[in-house]
Amino acid sequence: MPVTVIRNAAWIVAYDAEQGSHQYLTGGDVAFDGDTITHVGGRYDGPAETEIDGTNRLVSPGLVNIHSHPSSEAMNKGFLDELGSPRLGMSSLYEYMPLFRCDDEGREACVQVTYSELLKSGVTTLVDLSVAWDGWIDTFAASGLRGIVSPMYRSARWYTDNGHVVNYEWEADGGRAAMEQAIATVDAAMAHPSGRLSGMISPSQIDTCTPELIRDSFALAQERGLPFQIHAAQSVVEFTEITRRHGMTPLEWLDSLGVLKAGAIIGHGIFLNDYGHVFWPEADDFGLLQRSGAAVAHCPTVFQRRGITMNTVGRYIRGGIPVGIGTDTYPHNMLEEMRTALYISRVVSRNPYDLRTSDIFDAATTGGAKILGRDDIGRLAVGAKADLFLADITHPQMMPVRDPLRSLIYVAAERAVKDVFVDGRHVVVDGEVPAFDLPAALEKLEAAQRRAEEAFRTLDFAGRTHDQASPFTYGRG
Repeated sequence: MPVTVIRNAAWIVAYDAEQGSHQYLTGGDVAFDGDTITHVGGRYDGPAETEIDGTNRLVSPGLVNIHSHPSSEAMNKGFLDELGSPRLGMSSLYEYMPLFRCDDEGREACVQVTYSELLKSGVTTLVDLSVAWDGWIDTFAASGLRGIVSPMYRSARWYTDNGHVVNYEWEADGGRAAMEQAIATVDAAMAHPSGRLSGMISPSQIDTCTPELIRDSFALAQERGLPFQIHAAQSVVEFTEITRRHGMTPLEWLDSLGVLKAGAIIGHGIFLNDYGHVFWPEADDFGLLQRSGAAVAHCPTVFQRRGITMNTVGRYIRGGIPVGIGTDTYPHNMLEEMRTALYISRVVSRNPYDLRTSDIFDAATTGGAKILGRDDIGRLAVGAKADLFLADITHPQMMPVRDPLRSLIYVAAERAVKDVFVDGRHVVVDGEVPAFDLPAALEKLEAAQRRAEEAFRTLDFAGRTHDQASPFTYGRG
């Protein structure tokens, strides 16, 4: 296998197995043989086919993104930025998102744009929560990402016909056919010759799935040794709906189904019984979550747009709850998502010590890896997968460089990321993603957004146009 060595790296975020944490090394080499890291720190004196000058580079483990929706969210740019439903807890999930959607013609472009943005921000492992679509697996493999194919399925669709009540239209089979299709998609991903794709079992949302579908899905995930993820505790509407149906909070209900335990990932997990937007004082959701072993996928950007945030991610991490980071929405920029998590947690707690940079970097690397059941990604260590990125420490936004990760996360973000390797393959080269023609994909996505604007009025219960529902920043002359 060809050996690549990054020579004399200015900074290396290495993993110290004895300490169980990352540590900085300076002025050393990183080498990988094919898809495996063989040397971290100090001088590498073995053979090498390729040498990369690391003099002005930070070498970091690739980021592990455990929650993303690439087949839809990139097209929502400019539409959902300032939009919520005042009569539905300020979420845009129920009134608007089902109406502004990417068509089949635009989906491939939407995904290519999203995968490119994620790679450019240092993501090397991605959980893609999409509804299964033709071409998904081949496009995911072509991107170069280490991919977890996570096809969503459900028993019912939600909709509103008045803007203040959410209705559910249930499938006669309770979502069984959709589940079978999802399982077939996971099987196809795991059999893909790239060897970089795996699967996850993902019933969509707790309020759109029957208890039988949720229980059976979790049992299947446990039987096959796959991760399981479901959206839960993500809105006032959902919290109210589950307490109305079952007399329990969303987390209590999942626990009663035998699902809130190790191996389960809760998408968002924000609306616990002690959250200010809801009132259910007799429960102990936080303690329940602590004791359960279940993990939380934290995606702050999509919620802060709606005036909502976790209370607080620092509290969850200190409480021993496994937390990983995801990019639920645009911008699909993992470094910016980490910055947002840090700032918002401190604002809500009114405490700059509520969440540290190391906490969020761990969540985006080793923490996410552990949640996915892996110890060979999210770290630079001998024997780990060669998933890593290089950032330019001479980039103006990185300088001065007292602490390179702080410069990267708080200031430079993706602008400093120059090269990304996944499985030892060079998937971002000098800031560009060779797998895709990004300008062409963006042009197709632009056209798809125009088609979505035209279709909006035909889908809206109130007969609004897209610009009536989401007015432009200023009037158009």
